[in-house]
Amino acid sequence: MNNKHIVVIGAGLGGLSAAISLATEGFSVDLLEKNDKVGGKLNILQKDGFTFDLGPSILTMPHIFQKLFEKAGKKMEDYVTIQTVEPHWRNFFEDGSTLDLSSDPVRMKQELNKLGANTAQEFEQFLAYSKKLCEITEQGYFEHGLDSFWELINHYGAVRSLIDFDVFRSMDQGVRRFIKDPKLVDVLNYFIKYVGSSPYDAPALMNLLPYIQFGYGLWYIKGGMYGMAQGLQKLAEELGVDIRVNSEVAEIQHTGKRVTGVRLSDDSVIAADIVVSNMEVIPAYQKLFKDQAKEAKRLQRFEPSCSGLVLHLGVDCIYEQLAHHNFFYSDHPREHFDAVFHSNRLSDDPTIYLVAPVKSDPTQAPAGCEIIKILPHIPHLNPDKPLSAEDYAALRERVLIKLERMGLTDLRKHIVCEEYWTPIDIEQKYYSNQGSIYGVVADRFKNLGFKIPQRSTQFNNLYFVGGSVNPGGGMPMVTLSGQLVRDKILADLANTF
Repeated sequence: MNNKHIVVIGAGLGGLSAAISLATEGFSVDLLEKNDKVGGKLNILQKDGFTFDLGPSILTMPHIFQKLFEKAGKKMEDYVTIQTVEPHWRNFFEDGSTLDLSSDPVRMKQELNKLGANTAQEFEQFLAYSKKLCEITEQGYFEHGLDSFWELINHYGAVRSLIDFDVFRSMDQGVRRFIKDPKLVDVLNYFIKYVGSSPYDAPALMNLLPYIQFGYGLWYIKGGMYGMAQGLQKLAEELGVDIRVNSEVAEIQHTGKRVTGVRLSDDSVIAADIVVSNMEVIPAYQKLFKDQAKEAKRLQRFEPSCSGLVLHLGVDCIYEQLAHHNFFYSDHPREHFDAVFHSNRLSDDPTIYLVAPVKSDPTQAPAGCEIIKILPHIPHLNPDKPLSAEDYAALRERVLIKLERMGLTDLRKHIVCEEYWTPIDIEQKYYSNQGSIYGVVADRFKNLGFKIPQRSTQFNNLYFVGGSVNPGGGMPMVTLSGQLVRDKILADLANTF
């Protein structure tokens, strides 16, 4: 039985996973959340008879979540019910054509044949490449929690790292090695949505993302995605984790190279042997320490991912042409990504991610209605190039006009309920770095695709989880970060004796 007391700051999926993983090892754990419910960006809003999942819309790599339950001697299916999504995505193009991504090989081949006789074979070769990238990443980076390029080199060897991880290419260049059709290039490039980056800047390693989806499936949580947060909360409480909502941490206290506890916004203090922060690393150093501005500045090379203009719409009709997950593509993808990641502009012609969850779960909306969640990627907040409320409103109008032009007839006339978030709202709600959604951007020149290490370099007993640290953003990765931080804490404690 471990006799250490651990405080976890933030009950997002990374914090919940860390608390569960550490409680399973016998640690005493307090989990502190500033908002009124657990889940972090995996959030929920009920309004006018509609139930909106405010954060993630799909589940991948369910085995990562299953491990949390199995380690505690439980079965995930007793807490959360998942169902497959088919087709995976429906892709809409400006010329009126569509392309479905499907888990059914026969259907997938039929869809690819729309693009040319050799496209299915090209896709098969690309998917084999994607699988190889995924498998080598799982064997080391995921399994052992590798936290830097040098740890990667030490684990795999220099030559193997350079060759097997395709380090000299961008994601887009990796796709174009195999795929000729421009529409399929755009589709595969847009798997980068999972990490909020640009396929022209991200390393080719990000081409593991398609295999993650095709190899492990695409899933929806019955009753709404927030069910995962509820299931993890129940498991954590059963393990003895003390979860406190509406409990904002104002300061991490420290003496020398060790943190000693946290002070809450009501000035109460909780002592701790170890602190794990689910707040993103840079905001944590900025907000929770009085003397760590230098460390926060040192980490600025780990730039935030993009943000998003998030529209949750309740409409009084059904758009039969939509699948559960849909993409409406830009006719000018390079210009779109340049606007978001280089020019700090709102794209004139954005690619739009659209979720229609009623296709899988009619209970989320009143009869005859459905939910339309719209998410174009946009720049994170930049104080040197601020965007105004009028800028965001103009983009909202542009997006809705584009969707109407591409088939969602009279969409604006059918809106009966709306929830509208800008990067300012995201930053205020979750204390994310400059309103980012996915943590740290994946950029092969800025950070080789790596995120911030989980161990603090300033304090011996401070650790981080979530999208700003390795292995990165997205539901499975932040959940994995909570399991990996447990391994690091156990290893560090063992090395002190």
